[in-house]
Amino acid sequence: MAERRMARKACAEPDFLHKAIFFFQVIFATDEWFAPARNLLKREPPQFITSAFTEFGKWMDGWETRRKRTPGHDWCIIQLGVPGLIHGFDVDTSFFTGNHSPYISIQAGCLDQEPPFTLEGDRTGMAASDSQMAAVAKLGSEVWPELVSVSQLQPGYSDCCHNYFKVSFSRRVTHLRLNMYPDGGIARLRVYGVGLRDWSSVSTNQDIDLVALTNGGVCLGYSDAHFGHPRNMIGLGRAANMADGWETARRLDRPKKLQADQRGILQVPGWEWAVFRLGHPGLISSVEVDTNHFKGNFPDSCRIEACTLTPEEKAQCISSRWNSGKWRVLLPPQKLRPHHIHRYGKMELKLSHPVTHVRLIIAPDGGISRLRLWGRPIPFAATLASKKWTVSKL
Repeated sequence: MAERRMARKACAEPDFLHKAIFFFQVIFATDEWFAPARNLLKREPPQFITSAFTEFGKWMDGWETRRKRTPGHDWCIIQLGVPGLIHGFDVDTSFFTGNHSPYISIQAGCLDQEPPFTLEGDRTGMAASDSQMAAVAKLGSEVWPELVSVSQLQPGYSDCCHNYFKVSFSRRVTHLRLNMYPDGGIARLRVYGVGLRDWSSVSTNQDIDLVALTNGGVCLGYSDAHFGHPRNMIGLGRAANMADGWETARRLDRPKKLQADQRGILQVPGWEWAVFRLGHPGLISSVEVDTNHFKGNFPDSCRIEACTLTPEEKAQCISSRWNSGKWRVLLPPQKLRPHHIHRYGKMELKLSHPVTHVRLIIAPDGGISRLRLWGRPIPFAATLASKKWTVSKL
Protein backbone atom coordinates (compact mmCIF):
# COMPACT_ATOMS: atom_id res chain seq x y z
CA MET A 1 0.00 0.00 0.00
CA ALA A 2 2.90 2.36 0.63
CA GLU A 3 4.46 2.01 -2.82
CA ARG A 4 3.87 4.85 -5.29
CA ARG A 5 4.86 4.15 -8.87
CA MET A 6 6.51 6.92 -10.85
CA ALA A 7 4.20 8.62 -13.29
CA ARG A 8 4.52 7.15 -16.78
CA LYS A 9 2.96 10.06 -18.61
CA ALA A 10 0.88 13.04 -17.54
CA CYS A 11 -2.74 12.59 -18.58
CA ALA A 12 -4.71 15.47 -20.04
CA GLU A 13 -6.93 17.00 -17.39
CA PRO A 14 -10.64 17.36 -18.19
CA ASP A 15 -12.00 20.84 -18.83
CA PHE A 16 -14.42 20.71 -15.88
CA LEU A 17 -11.53 21.15 -13.44
CA HIS A 18 -11.70 24.92 -13.90
CA LYS A 19 -15.17 24.89 -12.36
CA ALA A 20 -15.62 25.56 -8.67
CA ILE A 21 -15.20 22.75 -6.16
CA PHE A 22 -18.30 21.89 -4.16
CA PHE A 23 -17.36 20.97 -0.61
CA PHE A 24 -19.76 18.92 1.43
CA GLN A 25 -20.40 16.87 4.52
CA VAL A 26 -20.96 13.14 4.79
CA ILE A 27 -24.25 12.55 6.59
CA PHE A 28 -24.40 8.75 6.32
CA ALA A 29 -22.12 5.80 5.59
CA THR A 30 -22.82 2.08 5.78
CA ASP A 31 -19.39 1.21 7.16
CA GLU A 32 -16.29 3.11 8.33
CA TRP A 33 -14.17 0.35 9.83
CA PHE A 34 -10.64 1.30 8.75
CA ALA A 35 -11.15 5.01 8.01
CA PRO A 36 -14.20 7.33 8.28
CA ALA A 37 -16.04 8.69 5.23
CA ARG A 38 -15.56 12.28 6.42
CA ASN A 39 -11.95 12.01 5.17
CA LEU A 40 -13.34 12.24 1.64
CA LEU A 41 -13.93 15.98 2.10
CA LYS A 42 -10.48 16.96 3.40
CA ARG A 43 -9.09 19.86 1.39
CA GLU A 44 -5.43 18.86 1.72
CA PRO A 45 -3.99 16.10 -0.50
CA PRO A 46 -3.99 12.55 0.90
CA GLN A 47 -0.93 11.33 2.76
CA PHE A 48 0.49 7.94 3.69
CA ILE A 49 2.29 7.17 6.97
CA THR A 50 3.91 3.75 6.88
CA SER A 51 3.97 3.21 10.64
CA ALA A 52 0.45 4.54 11.41
CA PHE A 53 -2.01 1.96 12.74
CA THR A 54 -5.17 2.12 14.83
CA GLU A 55 -6.81 -0.58 16.91
CA PHE A 56 -8.90 -1.39 13.83
CA GLY A 57 -6.01 -1.83 11.41
CA LYS A 58 -3.87 0.27 9.06
CA TRP A 59 -4.54 4.01 9.27
CA MET A 60 -5.57 5.36 5.88
CA ASP A 61 -6.21 8.96 4.82
CA GLY A 62 -9.55 8.36 3.13
CA TRP A 63 -12.72 6.32 3.49
CA GLU A 64 -12.12 2.59 3.85
CA THR A 65 -14.66 -0.08 4.77
CA ARG A 66 -14.02 -3.58 6.08
CA ARG A 67 -13.77 -6.54 3.70
CA LYS A 68 -17.44 -7.25 3.21
CA ARG A 69 -18.64 -10.68 4.31
CA THR A 70 -22.40 -10.04 4.02
CA PRO A 71 -24.64 -9.40 0.99
CA GLY A 72 -24.80 -5.92 -0.52
CA HIS A 73 -22.25 -3.12 -1.03
CA ASP A 74 -21.03 -0.04 0.83
CA TRP A 75 -22.28 3.48 0.15
CA CYS A 76 -22.54 6.92 1.70
CA ILE A 77 -24.77 10.00 1.44
CA ILE A 78 -23.15 13.39 0.89
CA GLN A 79 -24.77 16.80 1.38
CA LEU A 80 -23.26 19.45 -0.90
CA GLY A 81 -22.16 22.69 0.70
CA VAL A 82 -23.39 24.50 -2.42
CA PRO A 83 -26.41 23.16 -4.34
CA GLY A 84 -25.92 23.48 -8.07
CA LEU A 85 -25.18 21.92 -11.45
CA ILE A 86 -22.47 19.26 -11.41
CA HIS A 87 -20.01 19.05 -14.31
CA GLY A 88 -17.63 16.35 -13.12
CA PHE A 89 -15.94 14.31 -10.40
CA ASP A 90 -12.42 13.35 -9.41
CA VAL A 91 -12.48 10.09 -7.45
CA ASP A 92 -8.99 9.98 -5.97
CA THR A 93 -7.65 6.60 -4.79
CA SER A 94 -4.21 7.88 -3.68
CA PHE A 95 -2.28 5.27 -1.65
CA PHE A 96 -5.11 2.73 -1.86
CA THR A 97 -3.05 0.33 -3.97
CA GLY A 98 -4.18 -3.08 -2.73
CA ASN A 99 -7.37 -1.99 -1.02
CA HIS A 100 -9.11 0.49 -3.36
CA SER A 101 -12.73 0.04 -4.30
CA PRO A 102 -12.74 -1.68 -7.72
CA TYR A 103 -15.99 -0.05 -8.93
CA ILE A 104 -18.14 2.95 -8.03
CA SER A 105 -21.29 4.72 -9.15
CA ILE A 106 -22.67 8.12 -8.16
CA GLN A 107 -26.31 9.11 -7.87
CA ALA A 108 -27.86 12.53 -7.25
CA GLY A 109 -30.86 13.90 -5.41
CA CYS A 110 -32.44 17.30 -4.91
CA LEU A 111 -34.09 17.47 -1.48
CA ASP A 112 -36.38 20.27 -0.32
CA GLN A 113 -35.26 19.84 3.28
CA GLU A 114 -32.12 18.59 4.97
CA PRO A 115 -32.42 15.00 6.22
CA PRO A 116 -33.05 14.94 9.99
CA PHE A 117 -29.91 12.91 10.70
CA THR A 118 -26.14 13.09 10.41
CA LEU A 119 -23.21 11.02 11.63
CA GLU A 120 -20.97 12.97 14.00
CA GLY A 121 -17.57 12.44 15.56
CA ASP A 122 -14.86 9.94 14.71
CA ARG A 123 -16.60 6.83 13.41
CA THR A 124 -13.50 4.73 12.76
CA GLY A 125 -14.36 1.10 13.54
CA MET A 126 -18.11 1.70 13.26
CA ALA A 127 -20.95 0.77 10.94
CA ALA A 128 -24.46 2.13 10.51
CA SER A 129 -26.97 0.77 13.01
CA ASP A 130 -30.33 -0.74 12.09
CA SER A 131 -32.11 2.45 13.14
CA GLN A 132 -29.76 4.58 11.03
CA MET A 133 -30.31 2.31 8.04
CA ALA A 134 -34.08 2.66 8.52
CA ALA A 135 -33.82 6.46 8.70
CA VAL A 136 -31.74 6.80 5.54
CA ALA A 137 -34.01 4.38 3.68
CA LYS A 138 -36.75 7.05 3.79
CA LEU A 139 -34.69 9.13 1.30
CA GLY A 140 -35.14 6.48 -1.39
CA SER A 141 -31.58 7.17 -2.54
CA GLU A 142 -31.30 3.80 -4.27
CA VAL A 143 -33.55 5.13 -7.07
CA TRP A 144 -31.93 8.57 -7.46
CA PRO A 145 -30.79 9.22 -11.05
CA GLU A 146 -27.25 8.20 -11.93
CA LEU A 147 -24.62 10.81 -12.71
CA VAL A 148 -21.91 8.17 -13.04
CA SER A 149 -22.93 4.64 -13.95
CA VAL A 150 -21.02 1.66 -12.52
CA SER A 151 -17.41 2.40 -13.47
CA GLN A 152 -14.04 0.84 -12.74
CA LEU A 153 -11.51 2.66 -10.54
CA GLN A 154 -7.74 2.55 -10.94
CA PRO A 155 -5.54 1.89 -7.89
CA GLY A 156 -3.88 4.71 -5.98
CA TYR A 157 -0.50 4.90 -7.71
CA SER A 158 0.61 8.42 -8.64
CA ASP A 159 0.14 7.85 -12.38
CA CYS A 160 -3.46 6.64 -12.19
CA CYS A 161 -5.00 7.65 -8.84
CA HIS A 162 -7.18 10.44 -10.30
CA ASN A 163 -10.30 8.89 -11.79
CA TYR A 164 -12.12 11.63 -13.71
CA PHE A 165 -15.79 11.43 -14.66
CA LYS A 166 -17.46 14.10 -16.80
CA VAL A 167 -21.16 14.65 -16.09
CA SER A 168 -24.02 15.83 -18.30
CA PHE A 169 -26.91 16.42 -15.90
CA SER A 170 -29.05 19.55 -16.21
CA ARG A 171 -30.85 19.39 -12.86
CA ARG A 172 -29.99 21.04 -9.55
CA VAL A 173 -28.33 18.73 -7.04
CA THR A 174 -28.25 19.00 -3.24
CA HIS A 175 -27.15 15.47 -2.24
CA LEU A 176 -25.07 12.64 -3.68
CA ARG A 177 -24.95 8.91 -3.09
CA LEU A 178 -21.48 7.43 -3.62
CA ASN A 179 -21.60 3.64 -4.08
CA MET A 180 -18.53 1.40 -3.66
CA TYR A 181 -18.78 -2.06 -5.22
CA PRO A 182 -18.54 -4.04 -3.09
CA ASP A 183 -16.17 -2.46 -0.53
CA GLY A 184 -12.69 -0.94 -0.20
CA GLY A 185 -11.20 2.53 -0.01
CA ILE A 186 -11.26 5.96 -1.66
CA ALA A 187 -8.97 8.80 -0.57
CA ARG A 188 -10.83 11.91 -1.77
CA LEU A 189 -13.93 12.91 -3.70
CA ARG A 190 -13.84 16.23 -5.57
CA VAL A 191 -17.10 17.56 -6.99
CA TYR A 192 -16.87 20.25 -9.69
CA GLY A 193 -19.70 22.45 -10.86
CA VAL A 194 -21.52 25.75 -10.79
CA GLY A 195 -23.71 26.97 -7.95
CA LEU A 196 -27.36 27.40 -8.86
CA ARG A 197 -29.49 29.94 -7.03
CA ASP A 198 -33.19 30.66 -7.34
CA TRP A 199 -32.91 34.32 -8.39
CA SER A 200 -36.67 34.80 -8.40
CA SER A 201 -36.50 34.93 -4.60
CA VAL A 202 -33.85 37.71 -4.59
CA SER A 203 -35.07 41.31 -4.45
CA THR A 204 -33.63 43.68 -7.05
CA ASN A 205 -33.13 46.11 -4.14
CA GLN A 206 -30.95 43.64 -2.24
CA ASP A 207 -27.14 43.77 -2.43
CA ILE A 208 -25.67 40.33 -2.97
CA ASP A 209 -22.24 38.90 -3.77
CA LEU A 210 -22.72 38.48 -7.51
CA VAL A 211 -19.52 36.46 -8.06
CA ALA A 212 -19.86 34.04 -5.13
CA LEU A 213 -19.77 30.32 -5.79
CA THR A 214 -23.03 29.97 -3.89
CA ASN A 215 -24.67 32.41 -6.31
CA GLY A 216 -23.38 30.77 -9.48
CA GLY A 217 -20.12 32.64 -10.07
CA VAL A 218 -17.49 30.69 -12.01
CA CYS A 219 -13.85 31.18 -13.03
CA LEU A 220 -13.52 31.07 -16.82
CA GLY A 221 -9.81 31.72 -17.30
CA TYR A 222 -6.54 32.84 -15.73
CA SER A 223 -2.91 33.56 -16.56
CA ASP A 224 -1.23 31.51 -13.84
CA ALA A 225 -2.27 29.27 -10.92
CA HIS A 226 1.06 27.84 -9.78
CA PHE A 227 0.24 27.60 -6.07
CA GLY A 228 -3.55 28.00 -5.91
CA HIS A 229 -6.47 28.15 -8.35
CA PRO A 230 -8.36 31.46 -8.76
CA ARG A 231 -11.69 29.65 -8.35
CA ASN A 232 -10.82 29.52 -4.63
CA MET A 233 -11.39 33.28 -4.38
CA ILE A 234 -15.18 32.91 -4.74
CA GLY A 235 -15.45 30.14 -2.14
CA LEU A 236 -17.29 30.04 1.16
CA GLY A 237 -16.29 32.23 4.11
CA ARG A 238 -12.74 33.46 4.63
CA ALA A 239 -9.84 31.35 3.45
CA ALA A 240 -8.56 28.66 5.81
CA ASN A 241 -4.94 29.16 4.67
CA MET A 242 -2.90 30.21 1.63
CA ALA A 243 -3.82 27.03 -0.24
CA ASP A 244 -7.45 28.15 -0.06
CA GLY A 245 -6.76 31.18 -2.27
CA TRP A 246 -5.24 32.15 -5.62
CA GLU A 247 -1.46 32.40 -5.73
CA THR A 248 0.77 32.76 -8.78
CA ALA A 249 4.44 32.04 -9.29
CA ARG A 250 6.93 34.92 -9.00
CA ARG A 251 7.18 36.62 -12.38
CA LEU A 252 10.63 36.32 -13.96
CA ASP A 253 10.32 39.71 -15.67
CA ARG A 254 10.43 41.60 -12.37
CA PRO A 255 12.86 44.54 -12.56
CA LYS A 256 16.17 44.00 -10.79
CA LYS A 257 15.44 47.14 -8.76
CA LEU A 258 11.86 48.13 -8.01
CA GLN A 259 10.52 51.66 -8.28
CA ALA A 260 7.17 53.14 -7.24
CA ASP A 261 4.98 56.01 -8.40
CA GLN A 262 3.72 58.83 -6.21
CA ARG A 263 1.02 56.56 -4.78
CA GLY A 264 3.54 53.90 -3.80
CA ILE A 265 2.41 51.48 -6.51
CA LEU A 266 5.33 49.55 -8.00
CA GLN A 267 6.04 50.20 -11.67
CA VAL A 268 6.47 46.72 -13.15
CA PRO A 269 6.01 45.42 -16.69
CA GLY A 270 4.03 42.29 -15.89
CA TRP A 271 0.77 41.24 -14.25
CA GLU A 272 -1.43 38.21 -13.69
CA TRP A 273 -5.19 37.95 -14.20
CA ALA A 274 -8.30 35.85 -13.57
CA VAL A 275 -11.68 36.14 -15.29
CA PHE A 276 -15.04 35.40 -13.68
CA ARG A 277 -18.58 35.18 -14.97
CA LEU A 278 -21.04 36.59 -12.45
CA GLY A 279 -23.77 34.34 -11.15
CA HIS A 280 -26.26 36.92 -12.43
CA PRO A 281 -25.76 40.12 -14.45
CA GLY A 282 -25.72 43.04 -12.07
CA LEU A 283 -24.66 46.51 -11.05
CA ILE A 284 -21.63 46.31 -8.76
CA SER A 285 -21.66 48.84 -5.91
CA SER A 286 -18.81 47.63 -3.69
CA VAL A 287 -15.78 45.34 -3.85
CA GLU A 288 -13.76 43.35 -1.31
CA VAL A 289 -10.25 42.07 -2.03
CA ASP A 290 -8.97 39.92 0.83
CA THR A 291 -5.27 39.04 1.18
CA ASN A 292 -5.89 36.95 4.31
CA HIS A 293 -2.84 34.70 5.07
CA PHE A 294 -0.77 36.30 2.30
CA LYS A 295 1.80 38.20 4.35
CA GLY A 296 5.08 37.94 2.44
CA ASN A 297 3.56 37.10 -0.91
CA PHE A 298 0.59 39.44 -1.42
CA PRO A 299 0.35 41.40 -4.70
CA ASP A 300 1.64 44.97 -4.71
CA SER A 301 -1.52 46.24 -6.40
CA CYS A 302 -4.69 45.17 -8.12
CA ARG A 303 -7.27 46.53 -10.49
CA ILE A 304 -10.60 45.19 -11.76
CA GLU A 305 -12.14 45.45 -15.20
CA ALA A 306 -15.65 44.48 -16.30
CA CYS A 307 -17.76 43.99 -19.40
CA THR A 308 -21.07 42.67 -20.68
CA LEU A 309 -20.87 39.69 -23.04
CA THR A 310 -23.37 37.69 -25.05
CA PRO A 311 -22.69 33.92 -25.25
CA GLU A 312 -21.15 34.43 -28.71
CA GLU A 313 -18.86 37.18 -27.44
CA LYS A 314 -17.85 35.04 -24.48
CA ALA A 315 -16.81 32.22 -26.81
CA GLN A 316 -14.64 34.64 -28.79
CA CYS A 317 -13.01 35.91 -25.59
CA ILE A 318 -12.22 32.39 -24.42
CA SER A 319 -10.56 31.56 -27.76
CA SER A 320 -8.42 34.71 -27.49
CA ARG A 321 -7.53 34.05 -23.82
CA TRP A 322 -9.58 37.09 -22.86
CA ASN A 323 -7.35 39.49 -24.80
CA SER A 324 -10.39 41.52 -25.77
CA GLY A 325 -11.12 45.17 -26.33
CA LYS A 326 -14.40 44.94 -24.43
CA TRP A 327 -12.99 45.48 -20.93
CA ARG A 328 -13.67 48.70 -19.06
CA VAL A 329 -12.15 49.81 -15.75
CA LEU A 330 -14.33 49.07 -12.73
CA LEU A 331 -11.69 49.62 -10.02
CA PRO A 332 -8.52 51.60 -10.89
CA PRO A 333 -5.14 50.33 -9.59
CA GLN A 334 -5.08 50.07 -5.79
CA LYS A 335 -2.12 49.54 -3.48
CA LEU A 336 -2.63 46.36 -1.41
CA ARG A 337 -1.62 45.40 2.11
CA PRO A 338 -0.71 41.99 3.56
CA HIS A 339 -3.26 39.86 5.43
CA HIS A 340 -6.00 42.48 5.08
CA ILE A 341 -9.56 42.95 3.77
CA HIS A 342 -9.58 45.85 1.30
CA ARG A 343 -13.00 47.43 0.79
CA TYR A 344 -13.89 49.75 -2.09
CA GLY A 345 -17.19 51.59 -2.51
CA LYS A 346 -18.86 53.98 -4.91
CA MET A 347 -16.12 56.60 -4.46
CA GLU A 348 -13.50 54.24 -5.90
CA LEU A 349 -15.61 52.40 -8.50
CA LYS A 350 -15.75 53.93 -11.97
CA LEU A 351 -18.48 51.93 -13.66
CA SER A 352 -22.21 52.60 -13.31
CA HIS A 353 -23.45 50.01 -15.83
CA PRO A 354 -24.53 46.43 -15.11
CA VAL A 355 -22.01 43.77 -16.20
CA THR A 356 -21.74 40.02 -16.74
CA HIS A 357 -17.97 39.37 -16.46
CA VAL A 358 -15.03 40.75 -14.47
CA ARG A 359 -11.27 40.46 -14.73
CA LEU A 360 -9.12 40.79 -11.60
CA ILE A 361 -5.57 41.91 -12.42
CA ILE A 362 -2.71 41.79 -9.91
CA ALA A 363 0.80 43.22 -10.28
CA PRO A 364 3.32 41.87 -10.42
CA ASP A 365 2.28 38.54 -8.88
CA GLY A 366 1.27 37.02 -5.52
CA GLY A 367 -1.80 35.75 -3.72
CA ILE A 368 -5.37 36.82 -2.96
CA SER A 369 -7.65 34.70 -0.82
CA ARG A 370 -11.14 36.08 -1.57
CA LEU A 371 -12.89 38.38 -4.04
CA ARG A 372 -16.38 39.72 -3.26
CA LEU A 373 -18.42 41.81 -5.70
CA TRP A 374 -21.47 43.22 -3.98
CA GLY A 375 -24.29 44.57 -6.09
CA ARG A 376 -27.85 44.18 -7.35
CA PRO A 377 -28.98 41.68 -9.95
CA ILE A 378 -30.25 43.20 -13.21
CA PRO A 379 -32.19 41.31 -15.92
CA PHE A 380 -29.91 40.28 -18.77
CA ALA A 381 -31.91 42.21 -21.40
CA ALA A 382 -31.49 45.42 -19.42
CA THR A 383 -27.80 44.67 -19.02
CA LEU A 384 -27.31 44.33 -22.78
CA ALA A 385 -29.20 47.59 -23.35
CA SER A 386 -26.58 49.39 -21.25
CA LYS A 387 -23.63 48.32 -23.47
CA LYS A 388 -22.49 51.82 -24.43
CA TRP A 389 -19.02 52.55 -23.11
CA THR A 390 -15.40 53.03 -24.04
CA VAL A 391 -12.96 50.18 -23.60
CA SER A 392 -9.92 49.39 -21.46
CA LYS A 393 -6.92 47.41 -22.69
CA LEU A 394 -4.10 45.64 -20.91
